[in-house]
Amino acid sequence: MRKSAIIGLITIALCVGFLISLNADTSSYSTFTEAAKDAREFHVMGFWEKKQGIYYNAQKDANHFSFHMKDQDGLVKRVVYNGTKPQDFERSEKLVLIGEMKAGVFYASKILMKCPSKYNNDLVEVKQDGKVEKYN
Repeated sequence: MRKSAIIGLITIALCVGFLISLNADTSSYSTFTEAAKDAREFHVMGFWEKKQGIYYNAQKDANHFSFHMKDQDGLVKRVVYNGTKPQDFERSEKLVLIGEMKAGVFYASKILMKCPSKYNNDLVEVKQDGKVEKYN
């Protein structure tokens, strides 16, 4: 075989290996039940349980924030985040937690929030004749 053919085959093999490794790292959303089965990092999507409140005392420990979240299956678990409370946490609609479950508590390394859009409160339609109609 020629040198260029060997280099081409090695390049193709490296590209295929790279694409397979990218696919292996992708993860879909899990639930607390799935996260409890394995000691690795999971993405859990859910909603903050407002009735349970939050715990954050910046004067005592600014890097400890905890709350309760309900996952997609309706299971509520305590969440501990070793960081400051995210800004506008109380306004968030959905949460995505990245972390792992230990002894029935989910330890989040990251919190991603979906906040309500300020543009969706009143949908407005402007017609060609200049009339404005609002829809909710």
